Amino acid sequence: MLRLGRREFEPHEPVIMAIVNRTPDSFYDQGATFRDEPALARVEQAVAEGAAIIDIGGVKAGPGEEVTAEEEARRTVGFVAEVRRRFPEVVISVDTWRHEVGEAVCEAGADLLNDAWGGVDPRLAEVAARYGAGLVCTHAGGAEPRTRPHRVAYDDVMADILEVTVGLAERAVSLGVPRESVLIDPGHDFGKNTRHSLEATRRLGEMVATGWPVLVSLSNKDFVGETLDKPVKERVVGTLATTAVSAWLGAQVYRVHEVAETRQVLEMVASIAGHRPPAVARRGLA
Repeated sequence: MLRLGRREFEPHEPVIMAIVNRTPDSFYDQGATFRDEPALARVEQAVAEGAAIIDIGGVKAGPGEEVTAEEEARRTVGFVAEVRRRFPEVVISVDTWRHEVGEAVCEAGADLLNDAWGGVDPRLAEVAARYGAGLVCTHAGGAEPRTRPHRVAYDDVMADILEVTVGLAERAVSLGVPRESVLIDPGHDFGKNTRHSLEATRRLGEMVATGWPVLVSLSNKDFVGETLDKPVKERVVGTLATTAVSAWLGAQVYRVHEVAETRQVLEMVASIAGHRPPAVARRGLA
């Protein structure tokens, strides 16, 4: 059972995490939800389309202008409080690697800290434990935040992913983070080249076999773009194909831009797997 905020999710229940970037320079939407009203409209739409988690980020993942912890908090804390007020049942996640920001957003009502940079600030897990919040434990190959991989190599990329993410998850639980609120993430693109991310997807079942719920953040990423030779705005089909494979292999949480399309993919895979009945089944019965 995965428990996040007020919500509980069964083992075979797919969960959609919708991305809401509070940044002026996000790689995909170019700052479309930097201001409050468009961001709140995005949350409302995502929830209506089936997102159970809203993932709020205050710093672009890639290189760019420096964003201090104070500025990151300014972009996220008040927004978290407002989303909490308007959508009391939604799970609020904040994409941050900094314990100072984690503290502030948990105080404002966040349920989950999405640490995409692999525990670079070890105090973030302590914050999650103190507030009873969930934690995403991600493999980033030891990369510093906001850096791109350069000639990175692994003897066995999945072995490294398992060692790091399971280690971070076990440490989080030892600190007091609720075990049922810890997820592991292979970290597609983070500290990896395209072949690494493809292999991580192909071998995702090995992560699922650990027993920790697996989160995948696939949406419109560079490994999809390079695989198909497509620019950012033309990666949706590749993303959805990767989503379907990940769902078949047992991933549970999906961090996405396109909520409605992802929901259809996940429901179709769940029905093929026998975990969900068809919404309508009339063919051949009339």
